[in-house]
Amino acid sequence: MALTEIAAKNAKPQSGQYKLSAGDGMYLLIKPTGGKYWRLKYRYAGKEKIYAIGVYPEISLKLARELKDDIRVKLRNGIDPTAERKAIKQQKSLNAENTFKTIALEWLEKQEGKWTEKHIKATRHRMESNLFHALGNRPIKEITPPELLAVLKKMEGRGAIDLAHRGQQTAGQIFRYAIATGRAERDISADLRGALKTQKKESHAYLKEGELPEFLQKLENYDGDPQTQIATKLLLLTFVRTGELRAAKWEEVNFDKAEWRIPAARMKMRETHIVPLSKQALALFEKMRKMTGNYECIFPNRNKPSKSMSENTILFALYRMGYHSRTTAHGFRATASTILHEHGFASDYIEAQLAHAKRNKVRASYDHAKYLKQRHELMQWWADFLDKTFS
Repeated sequence: MALTEIAAKNAKPQSGQYKLSAGDGMYLLIKPTGGKYWRLKYRYAGKEKIYAIGVYPEISLKLARELKDDIRVKLRNGIDPTAERKAIKQQKSLNAENTFKTIALEWLEKQEGKWTEKHIKATRHRMESNLFHALGNRPIKEITPPELLAVLKKMEGRGAIDLAHRGQQTAGQIFRYAIATGRAERDISADLRGALKTQKKESHAYLKEGELPEFLQKLENYDGDPQTQIATKLLLLTFVRTGELRAAKWEEVNFDKAEWRIPAARMKMRETHIVPLSKQALALFEKMRKMTGNYECIFPNRNKPSKSMSENTILFALYRMGYHSRTTAHGFRATASTILHEHGFASDYIEAQLAHAKRNKVRASYDHAKYLKQRHELMQWWADFLDKTFS
């Protein structure tokens, strides 16, 4: 006699567990504690197995039969329902572990030694402020392009267009890391190309060739701290980044070779960089040696000599000279690059001196001594050009 809903409901516990058959291998198992459980007995690959369908009365007799029929279809298609359930459970567990935030922080940790601590902190802050709130706890494999776009559009909506583009770029790096480590199948950020507004990038203000004579005259007549004046002159002569000059140490300068070797830890590209020193630059370093040669830093902080010059010192000197919004310390790089290109110097020499190393997976790593002879000649020409411009 077929099992009925009433019979299932009225089944009472006994001293031992017992079964009520529901047909086609399915039965209701009644435990001595009173619990009632739907089970399905089936054979797969020649072995008898038991599949737990669910608990009665949460799963009614009607629903249990429907689920049993679905399982029988899977068996006919060569699918073991028990193995399938185990795989789904494992995948859910993996998804819970492999959230966007977990993988993002793991990826960020891998950047230590490649990026500066300041850059790592800034990237983490951007992720926590913008990406993690909506996507942090989501399994990375389940995040869709529209989900990511909604987060980026929210950033764009408050006017942070550049930040939205950075967010897309960072998300792409995280997804590519997840692919490489077997936790995602594709980079969904690639689907969003062109979906965000573009913002005209404003380059650093810089001096044109015709503006140099006036600037050099004002720099020569600068009435502030002599160390600041020399630092500004060296920045123009070497066109390194401001932070690279500010933190310069005496041990990095080789007066005999006329070279300044900046260690990788202080370079944006995390590669050692050699700056050939012109006669004019060497003379300025000699001048500084008389003033600060007993310190570790070439340009020590006025209040804490063990530290380097404040990051706004040169910028404020430019303001004092009347160059607010007309140029920046970083703009010296653009000034040098533009004029050197216009005077026929090879782009490879200029880019190498700017430490703009092109990188891809097939090119060899950046050679800090590449074109060194040509760069020595370039730097001396640049210093002589500035002298002629000033005179």
